[in-house]
Amino acid sequence: MGTAEECLHQFVEETDWYNGIVLDALVPGGSWKRLPRPLQSWLRNYIGGTALYLVSGFLWCFYIYYLKRNVYIPKDSIPSNKAMLLQIIVAMKAMPWYCMLPTLSEYMVENGWTRCFSSVGEVGWPAYIVYQTIYLLIVEFGIYWMHRELHDIKPLYKYLHATHHIYNKQNTLSPFAGLAFHPLDGILQAVPHVIALFLFPSHFRTHILLLFCEAVWTANIHDCIHGKTWPVMGAGYHTIHHTTYRHNYGHYTVWMDQIFGTLRDPEEEFKKAD
Repeated sequence: MGTAEECLHQFVEETDWYNGIVLDALVPGGSWKRLPRPLQSWLRNYIGGTALYLVSGFLWCFYIYYLKRNVYIPKDSIPSNKAMLLQIIVAMKAMPWYCMLPTLSEYMVENGWTRCFSSVGEVGWPAYIVYQTIYLLIVEFGIYWMHRELHDIKPLYKYLHATHHIYNKQNTLSPFAGLAFHPLDGILQAVPHVIALFLFPSHFRTHILLLFCEAVWTANIHDCIHGKTWPVMGAGYHTIHHTTYRHNYGHYTVWMDQIFGTLRDPEEEFKKAD
């Protein structure tokens, strides 16, 4: 077996391992192994993504709205249970479609169409750090412009992104709003993660981890709790995005907004309010 074939085999073994962790616990007897590989991956992504979204959302809401009630969020700014339930329904309708993107990326990786590597040992830690830094920069740049164009191109906003922006103030924003998108909107904003796989060498496991971290990250930036998080795009920055519609389009950091002139600082907003 040649080196290239060995690498592809490692990707297949890795996704088999992921599938086994999730599906063996829910489908006894290994009957899931008779499904086509893409369907195995999609089913695992769907179960894992749904569990991560619901568990992280419920735990975070329980903590900030009940255990720490009135500590982080004023009582009149806590979203109603009805509002949060509607956000969950929107996200759950979109979840089957969201899971098609990581399923597609896994298929492309397993077939050798990307520049992924399966082990840090293949490149060494210094190169891994450089490659993943470039990966994150591509993701930051891509998501910033994808998000911005979803606002600037009127049909895209009207038919896709407006679904998410009905949550535009504290008493309608909650961690559950993080994945409450039109399905195509959510996929478009995650596409830079996949594009990056073709541009520079990327670590496959880190790619999968970052895709699933999106569920936790988006929950965090929709909780309206402001902390001094610069340069991280914390909830204070993202709440401004939901109230002005024209600022803070960035994803993990505020750097792209700084570079392209769309940053609005929460500290400055608080000073104006005073």
